[in-house]
Amino acid sequence: MSLTNAQKKQYRLIGHALNPVVMIAGNGLTESVLTEIDRALEDHELIKIRISITDREVRTALIEEINKIMKSETVQTIGKVALFYRAALKPNPKLSNLLR
Repeated sequence: MSLTNAQKKQYRLIGHALNPVVMIAGNGLTESVLTEIDRALEDHELIKIRISITDREVRTALIEEINKIMKSETVQTIGKVALFYRAALKPNPKLSNLLR
């Protein structure tokens, strides 16, 4: 499910106006955080996640783990905010950030 450069560019433009819907802090990836990420990806397809951890390597490892568990793809990472994409099984035009 690799994104092309054109798709990434388009998703970055859309993602610029989005606010983070999930925030990860000191407790890391708990079951409730993973559930919320899964729900947000299924509803919105394109979401921002704020990872409030100061260590860059830990942030990178968390992003990779989210991608592996959620079968998503990172579109962009800027500082502590990452933009994730996963195609929904049944996209809802009222909720999807790509179809609005």
